[in-house]
Amino acid sequence: METVIDRLSAGGAQFSVEFFPPKDDAGEIQLWRTIRELEPLRPAFVSVTYGAGGSSRDRTIRITGRIATETTLVPIAHLTAVNHTVAELRHVIGSYASVGVRNILALRGDMPGDVTAKYQAAEGGLKYASDLVRLAKSLGDFTVGVAAFPEMHPESVDQESDMRYLVEKLNAGADFATTQMLFSATDYLRLRDRLRAAGVNKPLVPGIMPIASWKGIARQALMAGQQVPQAVIDRFSPIADDPEATRAEGVQFAIEMCRQLLAEGVPTLHFYTMNKSRATLEILEALGITRARSFAAATP
Repeated sequence: METVIDRLSAGGAQFSVEFFPPKDDAGEIQLWRTIRELEPLRPAFVSVTYGAGGSSRDRTIRITGRIATETTLVPIAHLTAVNHTVAELRHVIGSYASVGVRNILALRGDMPGDVTAKYQAAEGGLKYASDLVRLAKSLGDFTVGVAAFPEMHPESVDQESDMRYLVEKLNAGADFATTQMLFSATDYLRLRDRLRAAGVNKPLVPGIMPIASWKGIARQALMAGQQVPQAVIDRFSPIADDPEATRAEGVQFAIEMCRQLLAEGVPTLHFYTMNKSRATLEILEALGITRARSFAAATP
């Protein structure tokens, strides 16, 4: 079975996508429609998120397992340490293995209900993402990824300490890292340069979220502890109340950022899809990563 690292090492411009577990059956139908629209384009991998405190754990395991067994895609299952004991985490990792999932994104996670709250490890749980990496690696032949923060994690006091934490996660056994959503290609390139200067050469995949709603992206940034650059605010504020204009400009903004990343030798782009394919397909077509012509009929 191919791993994420196998796919990332394949050469040439590639892309990957992220989905979230839908809340109901209608949402799951929408998700599978999107999966089937993207599958023929052979993304390097697809990842499925995991709710705070494992709130969507069962659905995440089921959907990720279905992707592993019913599609040609390489799935990554998210896993967080929030509100879990080590015994529970061992069980979840075992559940992933039992449905054929061998790739995990190991995240410490944020406290449910308030992402600004100070993290508290569960009794008998894990304190750091690096601990979760070591646990996953100890339980089998898993490929493990971690999160990276282009600005820095909200709890880090400076970029130096933030880089130490990222290096620690990667040196704990993680095979690659994926960034938070980017507002600037320069932020990614600076992070990549700092990581290389620290002596780590593992893949660093940039995260792209096409802006579809200005209020939505501002809320996402606030939850992630990110600052929206003034240049981005100036670009989108005049059209913030026009959904279609915002969506179109969001696609164009993502295309520009992706072109800069590809020009700098970045081999793989990771798209946060919100379980919809249209924007991602439009961006891929503009970049020439795919020649598929089916996006006009894709779900909006």
